[in-house]
Amino acid sequence: MLDIFLRTLPFFLIIGTGWLAGHTRFFPQEATAWLTKFVFYFALSAMLFRFAAGLDVRRLFDAPFFMAYLTGTLALWLLAMAVARWRRLPLAEAAMESHSAVTGNTGFLGVPMLVVLLGQAAIGPVMMVLAIDLVIFSALLTLLVTAARHGRGLASALVPLVRGVVANPMIVSMVAGLGWAWLRLPMPRPVDEFLSLLGAAATPGALFAIGASLAGRRAERLAPALWISLAKLVLHPLAVGTAALAIFDVQPFAAGVMIAAASLPVAGNVYILAQHFGVAAHRVSTAILVSTAASILTLPFVIHWVGG
Repeated sequence: MLDIFLRTLPFFLIIGTGWLAGHTRFFPQEATAWLTKFVFYFALSAMLFRFAAGLDVRRLFDAPFFMAYLTGTLALWLLAMAVARWRRLPLAEAAMESHSAVTGNTGFLGVPMLVVLLGQAAIGPVMMVLAIDLVIFSALLTLLVTAARHGRGLASALVPLVRGVVANPMIVSMVAGLGWAWLRLPMPRPVDEFLSLLGAAATPGALFAIGASLAGRRAERLAPALWISLAKLVLHPLAVGTAALAIFDVQPFAAGVMIAAASLPVAGNVYILAQHFGVAAHRVSTAILVSTAASILTLPFVIHWVGG
């Protein structure tokens, strides 16, 4: 356990360095926004494309893995929705809380950390988790919030939904990389070195950006944020772990990667969605802050457990 904690500690120290730089205003919010954009559109996209292009696409899709993660995540999503509606929250706010409870920081934190800690074999499972989160659950949130806020149905939400998917560089880079792998195209050495060099900036850049973005957050709406953090850090890995190991019999290593990915803190892009829709932005922001801080202790424990 101590060994895993010490291996994850450098990742969180970079987050802490970013927080300190943002808190002291040495790294202002405008700089954080531009760093996040660089990581999102360039460094992380290069990393994901290179990872995807090196996969065996014909063996990538694992139906039990897909169904286990989808089933476990959907079960928690429904639980969070039921709790929110029991608290008499409007549908849009309930959907945003549910989305926060199941969407981890897989892109900025999970891809860099889990591949380093669990090895190159974790790339495929982590990317499948990322794809399900970005496509299925983001689509579900968009449909519900659009219907709740504007009283319109599925058809009216399809255009912004498709636009959001096509404009997401993480989705585009993964699809492009998988297409490259499917066609079995050779990777020219200069291109591979370019992607490797640019992608190497993703890990420190993303972690630093996470910390700097947290510096501007204040702990408001603490009670619902604590519930969301508990759901994300504890209930989500339990739900997908139960589905993977007790129902769908997922291969042990892939199940471990799935559980580790599910134990990641609330994703920063959830706050972007909350701001975009004007729904529950304060509690989402606090949930990101609380869950990221708590994951310093919870994430090493989960990785140690799945490793064992």
